[in-house]
Formats: sequence, C-alpha cells, structure tokens
Amino acid sequence: MPHSDDSSRSSDAPVATNTPETSVDPSLVTSPGAEAAGAHVDRHLTIDGVAMVRLLGPQDRLLTTIEKQFPGVTVHVRGNEVTLSGERAEVNQAAALVDELIALVKNGLDLDPEGVRSSAKMLDEGQSPSGVMSQAILSSRGKTIRPKTAGQRDYVEAIDENTITFGIGPAGTGKTYLAMAKAVQALQRKEVTRIILTRPAVEAGERLGFLPGTLTDKIDPYLRPLYDAVNEMMDPELVPKLLAAGTIEVAPLAYMRGRTLNDSFIVLDEAQNTTPEQMKMFLTRLGFGSKMVITGDVTQVDLPTGSSGLRLVTRVLREIDDIHFAELTSDDVVRHTLVGRIVDAYSEYDQTKQAQRFEREQAAEFANRAERRGAPRDRQPRRGSAS
Repeated sequence: MPHSDDSSRSSDAPVATNTPETSVDPSLVTSPGAEAAGAHVDRHLTIDGVAMVRLLGPQDRLLTTIEKQFPGVTVHVRGNEVTLSGERAEVNQAAALVDELIALVKNGLDLDPEGVRSSAKMLDEGQSPSGVMSQAILSSRGKTIRPKTAGQRDYVEAIDENTITFGIGPAGTGKTYLAMAKAVQALQRKEVTRIILTRPAVEAGERLGFLPGTLTDKIDPYLRPLYDAVNEMMDPELVPKLLAAGTIEVAPLAYMRGRTLNDSFIVLDEAQNTTPEQMKMFLTRLGFGSKMVITGDVTQVDLPTGSSGLRLVTRVLREIDDIHFAELTSDDVVRHTLVGRIVDAYSEYDQTKQAQRFEREQAAEFANRAERRGAPRDRQPRRGSAS
C-alpha cells in the first residue's frame, strides 16, 4: 500500500530535517508488510538548487561512494531525481546522507569520496556533517579551509576559547594546518600583530651531518613545511614582504629563549621533539594579547635520548584553566584512507608490545621476589656442620 513521506520518516534511523533543497515523492512504493523495519521501499528525492555533478562527482564517483556506504541500497539517478531502493532503515540512512551532502554543497564545500565517507560516519555517531564541516576558517585562492571531522571542529573551537591549546594526535589529522589557518585568520582580523611559527631542529632518525651555507640555509630544511603552509594560505607575493617586515616569523625553537612574545599568534610544531626544559622555556615566552598552539604526535619522538617535553606537559599542566589539550585520533585523519589504517595498525602493535613488556616485567619481578625469599635459607648453615 502507498505510504506518505511522514510515514517513511518514522523509522528507527534519524533523517536530517534541514533539507529544503530536496523534495520527496509523497508516494513510496513498498512491498506487502511495509510497516516492518526490514520492508523494501523505493524512495524518490528531487534535487533542486544544486548542480548534480557537484553532488555526484565527476563520472559519478561520489554516487559510487554512497552505494559502498550502504550496500543494501540501490541508487538510480535520472535528471535531478534520485531513487533509493532497499530496506526501509538503510534507505532512510542513505537519504539522510544525501540531504547532508546537499547542505554541504550549498555551503560551498567541494565534496570528495573521503568527505562522503566521513559524513556517513558522523551520521552513524549522531552528528550533523553540515554542522561540522560548514565552519569556514579561511579562504585563499578559491580554496576554503575548514574542519572536516568532529574532532577537528572541537580543536578549532578550543583554539578560539583558550590562550594555550595543545593539539596532540597522529599524522594527517590537520593539527598544524588548522593551527596555522587560525593564525592567519587572527592576523587578517587584526587580533594579533604578528605570527610566529617555530619547531625544534631535530632530524627524523637520520644524521644529515653538517649542512653547507649560512645559518639560515642550515635551518631552512627543518622549517620548510611551515613556509609551504604559509604560502598556501596567503598570497605568495605578499608572504616575502611580511617575512621581511617581521609580521610573519619562522624560526627554530632555540631562537625563542630570552624573548617575551606580545600580541602574537605562536605555533610550535613537532613539539614531541622538545625536551622538558625546552617546553618550559617556550611556554614561558607567552606575553600579553598572545595565543599559543602547540602540536605534536607523541608516537613519533625523534629525540636521541631523554624524555619528550610534550609527554611531560600533558601530566603537568592538564588541570590549569585556559590551557586545553585536544586529543585527535585516527578518526580525524584527512589524508589518504590508508593513513588512518596505518595509524591504527601501529597503535595496535604498540599496545601489544606494551602488554608483552608489562608481562615480562611482572614475571621478572615475581622471580626476583621468589629468589629473595629463598636466598636466606640457602645461606643458613647445615646442622652439625663446623662453625
């Protein structure tokens, strides 16, 4: 029997309500017993106000991604009409995803397969992708920088609300990129008068030896990722002038000692390679009207010896007001999908190794205790032996 759109939305799966861009055919063709959650339905969505190529992607790549997210749903597109066929619950979930993707396109976001997968995951977690990914930070040369996951959104909001923010997480989570975007935004809004970007000059497990050239030439390779990000976010012709005027400063961490940084937005990258002394030195450079963001990955420490200042500071400063620790995970990785899987695989391996090491230490401690208990008896003289 035919069902109205209202009855189709009364399933267990939530459907986005802020969807003026789509209209649903008032008749849903269902098989007998459609009231059951697993009943087969055909749902028709009419897309208005959005170019279909932006919604479905070139050669329907995004359409293929939607189908992979919901294997039980068949998607047919004809003109500006999308038909979803399958079990009611899964069809409603797919319709909610399409609604959110339309809202993202309306807000100027260029969709890609990873964005579709991320949106589907957020919907599963009860979050609105359009609410997360519509928060634009910066626009440069036709490209808009914005958080792409709930974790990134929380990180960006923490930067706005706190004087010192730590962004800790694996590679590819956008820790440094988003921090630098917020720095450029603050400079453009005249909230600060300069940007200071710094990182420790530590080699990633290799001994490069003595590099030729001046001091600037020697440290430039370590700071090159920061230069690249600045050039991407600002007019390349303007960047050299700002560098020459000191409005933007890119320097190694060693240059921070003895300075007080007022009215500045300071970003410390690769903070896992700071020593505890360097971390304390850097944090105490904070001046009036300034904001600090410290980023790093505690699983990629390149220090030859000693402990990481980033690891220590998470225990020392966690309870202090106006200091926030944003923990990003593999769910926030926005690089190739393999990066998130690699991060998870290494995390699982590290946890296994830690468990094995703990078991060995416990066994060794038990053996040592048993040996200490038995030692006095072994040293007691036998009865009848000469004194």
